[in-house]
Amino acid sequence: MIRIDWQKIKIFAIAILIPVVLGTAVGLLISGSMDYGSLRQPPLAPPAVLFPIVWSALYVLMGVSYGIIVSRGLDDRGAKAVYFSQLAVNLLWPVFFFVLKWRLFAFIWILVLAVLVIVTAVRFYKRDKTAGLLQLPYVVWTVFASYLNIAVYILNG
Repeated sequence: MIRIDWQKIKIFAIAILIPVVLGTAVGLLISGSMDYGSLRQPPLAPPAVLFPIVWSALYVLMGVSYGIIVSRGLDDRGAKAVYFSQLAVNLLWPVFFFVLKWRLFAFIWILVLAVLVIVTAVRFYKRDKTAGLLQLPYVVWTVFASYLNIAVYILNG
């Protein structure tokens, strides 16, 4: 007989919903300010339609990763602090870049995000290899997004 662990399901549901819902809310709130299509784009710039797909996947991976940490009782204060700090920094970046049009500041901000994401990945990896590895697509995307940010600033400044 299969035993369903409702407590773990609840942990993962909450862990996934937090970044997905917050990311979606920010996306909806700033959607009127998005000017990606009108900006000069650097080489390798993906089409605008790709961003919500990638971010949705990253938010799910982020949530699963954090869910692993929480469900296994590995979420000490430090891991929790860095995880939620990177999420807050993540959610503010599009406000700086799209709403306020602070492209250079947004670049500095996304570098802070990249550092926080790397720290999160390392902390999670030390606690659970799978949780840490699930952060790697986020690390790669954040570094790529940093390139896009600075290139858009240079090309449109």
